[in-house]
Amino acid sequence: MRSSSSPSVRGPLPIGGFQVSLVATAMILMVVGGAAFVVDLPVASWCKAHRLPGELGRLVNLLEISGHSLGAAVVLIAVVVLDRWLRMPLPGRWGEGERAFSRMIAATYAGGLITDIIKMCVERVRPRAADLASVGSWLGTFGPASLGGPSSHHADVMSFPSGHSAVAAGLAAALAWRYPHGVPLFAMLALATALQRVTTSAHYPSDAAFGAAVGLIGAALCLGGPRPRHSPLADSSAS
Repeated sequence: MRSSSSPSVRGPLPIGGFQVSLVATAMILMVVGGAAFVVDLPVASWCKAHRLPGELGRLVNLLEISGHSLGAAVVLIAVVVLDRWLRMPLPGRWGEGERAFSRMIAATYAGGLITDIIKMCVERVRPRAADLASVGSWLGTFGPASLGGPSSHHADVMSFPSGHSAVAAGLAAALAWRYPHGVPLFAMLALATALQRVTTSAHYPSDAAFGAAVGLIGAALCLGGPRPRHSPLADSSAS
């Protein structure tokens, strides 16, 4: 029998207000991304010429994990294992815990899927594949003309926007929805992923900003429905 005096755990933020905050943050990131176009070339040129040394470089590369599809999946699996209220959605079982975790999964990856669609429509050469010295302005990075040489990888012209930044922002939003006290940490992890994409010459600053914005918008679209009412402690306590 469950104890009526079980301590309560603060649940996710109210859905309406949380969705509005995600969209508002996404709008700010889009403004930042628009402003970042003017510094894309100098920042990309500096990062391309100054590789981070040794352990620092390896540490920065590790920061990619929350933006990688597999890395995000590992985080979500850890969450559903440790959070006793959340449940992995399985056939024939669709309770409140399953619905909440399904929304978290969708929120994590929705932005990444949207960025993939945008990438198929907009060509932008990645800094690592571009001849940045021959580009007169940031506009020159759009289209294949700025390629530094023949490329066999279609991904070299799929820089805009950053899919890793989108997934990292979506994961941060999903975690913040369930654990609002961890917002600063989740935001820092998403920012670290975006910085990793820029410092490793995979993306321009504007790519990362717009990617994160798309990730938050995708998360806002998925984190709807009723607010979860139960807590892990209440579900697991017994007398």
